[in-house]
Amino acid sequence: MAVVSTEVEIVNSFPADKLYKILSNFHNLAPKAVPAVYKSITIIEGDLGVGTIQSHVYGDAVPYTSSKQKFDVVDVDNFCVEYTVFEGDILSDYLDSIAHRIKISPTADGGSVYRHTTVFKCKGETKPTEDVLTQTNEGYKKVFKAMEAYVLANADAF
Repeated sequence: MAVVSTEVEIVNSFPADKLYKILSNFHNLAPKAVPAVYKSITIIEGDLGVGTIQSHVYGDAVPYTSSKQKFDVVDVDNFCVEYTVFEGDILSDYLDSIAHRIKISPTADGGSVYRHTTVFKCKGETKPTEDVLTQTNEGYKKVFKAMEAYVLANADAF
């Protein structure tokens, strides 16, 4: 079984605790901020803690329609979340699962660094191409920037 990982790092002006709070509400915010990417995100089971299962329905801007993911780690004190995509056409024919780790670290200037590590666990030796890895990282950056803009435009709600 082949394993491939990639990472995105985004420095931003939000304090780490505020950014974590915003991302903890991703299921509500993403369909509003980037409806072309996320049509809906539904909690199937759980309360956003470990074991929570979510269903994502994707929009026209992405080449797949759905996925299900399960939260493996929710560490509020260290601003870290880990989850695994275990079902859906997002896995294509060659992926067993996709593990994600999001870690937010404070910076000296009061902002934070968002790190998103993605680990593709393949069924066999077929691996995601460099294009897929690049598109994945660029997609995370675009979604992050759209979420950031949405939050800034609706600052009263946060």
